[in-house]
Amino acid sequence: MPQAMSWEEWATHDAVALAARIRGGELTPGEAAAQAAAAVARLDPQLEAVLGLYEDILIDPDRDLPDRSGKLYGVPMFLKDLGSGLDKRVQESGSKLHEGHVVPATDPTVTNYLSAGLVPIGRSTTPEYGMTIDTSTDYLGRVKVTRNPWHPARTAGGSSGGSAAAVAAGILPVSMSSDGGGSTRIPAAFCGLVGLKATRGRVPRPLGQNEYMNRTSADGVVTRSVRATAAVYDYLTRIPNGGSFMAMNPPAGSYLDVIARDPAPQRIGLTTGAWGRGGEIDREIAARVRETAGLLESLGHIVEEVDDSAICNWEALWFAYTTNWVGGRAQFAHTARDKRIDPDRLGEYLCPMTYRHFLDAARYDKFDLWRMMACNNTVTRQFGQAMEHYDLLLTPTLAIRVPEANGPYSLLREDPFALWLDRLCNACRYTMPANETGLPAISVPAGLDSDGLPIGVQLYGNFCREDLLLQMAAQIERARPEWFGAIPPVHVTRAG
Repeated sequence: MPQAMSWEEWATHDAVALAARIRGGELTPGEAAAQAAAAVARLDPQLEAVLGLYEDILIDPDRDLPDRSGKLYGVPMFLKDLGSGLDKRVQESGSKLHEGHVVPATDPTVTNYLSAGLVPIGRSTTPEYGMTIDTSTDYLGRVKVTRNPWHPARTAGGSSGGSAAAVAAGILPVSMSSDGGGSTRIPAAFCGLVGLKATRGRVPRPLGQNEYMNRTSADGVVTRSVRATAAVYDYLTRIPNGGSFMAMNPPAGSYLDVIARDPAPQRIGLTTGAWGRGGEIDREIAARVRETAGLLESLGHIVEEVDDSAICNWEALWFAYTTNWVGGRAQFAHTARDKRIDPDRLGEYLCPMTYRHFLDAARYDKFDLWRMMACNNTVTRQFGQAMEHYDLLLTPTLAIRVPEANGPYSLLREDPFALWLDRLCNACRYTMPANETGLPAISVPAGLDSDGLPIGVQLYGNFCREDLLLQMAAQIERARPEWFGAIPPVHVTRAG
C-alpha cells in the first residue's frame, strides 16, 4: 500500500491531529495503520521496540471494534507487553515464564483505549514483569535490547521502554504504558515525551487485580504532546461498576477542555533533595529543574524551596516500597505451579536479577507485610499533609541522566541483589514515592543535556488533580514548545 503521507508530514501529527485528519476523511484508519507498520519496518531493526504487529488489524483496523465516535478514532497505538491486555492476543510480560500466554478477556483499560477509538496494532517491549528502567530481555532466544532514538547506545527506559522509543522515533503518536515505580514517567523523561501517572484508582486495573492487591501500578500512555495525553485520559478514567477496590468519582470535566486555559497562580514546592536515598543527583538535572522553577515563577506561580526531610518519614517509605516490590515476587512460585513448572527450576525461566528478587522475597514474613502496610499508611498521610501546604511539588523525574542500554539497570546482570536494588531506588527516588502514596505525577520534557539527551522534570499533584497537572504541563508546553516533540537522530524523517 502506498504511504498516505510523507514522513515529514506524518511526524508533525500528534494523536489529536491524526484523528482530525481521519475524521475529516483525508486519511483512513487503514492508511494510518499501514504507515505505522511501514515505520516499524523502517526503524525497529535499530530500536528493537516492537515485539510484533497484529496482521489482521492491519487488514481491518475495525476488527477489535474501536469506537468510531471516539475522539481518537483510527489512531494506531501499541499495547505494552505487560498489564492490561486485549482478548485473544499474546502477552508475555517479557518473560519465558509467560511465553505464549494469551489474554483470556479484554481488560477495562484496553476497553477504554478502544472507546477512545484507538487502534492497537501490535505489542511493544518491556523488561521482565516491568521490574526495571532498562528494557532488555533474553527470553526469545537472544538478547533483545530496546534502544533510545536519541542515542542507540543508551536505554529508552523502562518498563514502558518499547512504547517510548516508538513514539519518540515517530513510528506512531501514542502508545500504552504502565507505571509501578515510574515506568511511564521514566521512559518519557529519557525519550523526551509526556508521561502521566494518575491517582491510585483513577484508571481501572486489569480484571484479575485491584488497588488492594497492587497499590503501586497504574496504566497510561506516553505521547509527544500534552493535549494527546489529555485526550486519552478523557477515556482512561472510565471505571466499570464494581471494577475498582476504591470509590472514585469521575473527573469534573474534560481534560482537553481544562488544558485550553492557563491555571490560576499555584503554590509550588521545589525539591531536588535526597528523598531518603544515597548518592548525588546529577547536577545538570538539578539545574534544569531550577530553570523550570524560574519559568513557572515568570508565569505567575509562587515557588518555594522544600526541605525534603519534612515531607515524610523516608525510612518508612522505602521500607514499604521495597518490601512490596521484592516481597511480592514470591508469587512467581505460584505462577510456576500454575504452569506445572517446579518452582525450584525458576532460575531457568527468569532473568538473573528477576530470579534474585524471587530468592530475596523468601526473607519476608507476615510481620514484615503488616509493617509494610502500617508504613504505607504513615507516609501516605504525611504526603497528604505536605500537599495541604502546596498545590504541586516540582522535582526531577530521575536523579540520573540516560544510562547505557543493557547497562547498570538491566535485569540480565549478575550483580549482588542488594547492590542492584539500591542502585535502582537511588535513580528512581523521585518517581517511586508517587506509586507508594498513590499521588498523581507527570513528567514533561525540559530540553536536552550536554550530551544531547532528554531531561525530564516532574510535577506531583494532590490526590485526583490530574486536571491541574495537565493544565500546568500545557502551560509549560506553550511557554517552551521547543522542549516538546523534538526530533531525535533515529526518526522516521531521518531514516535512509
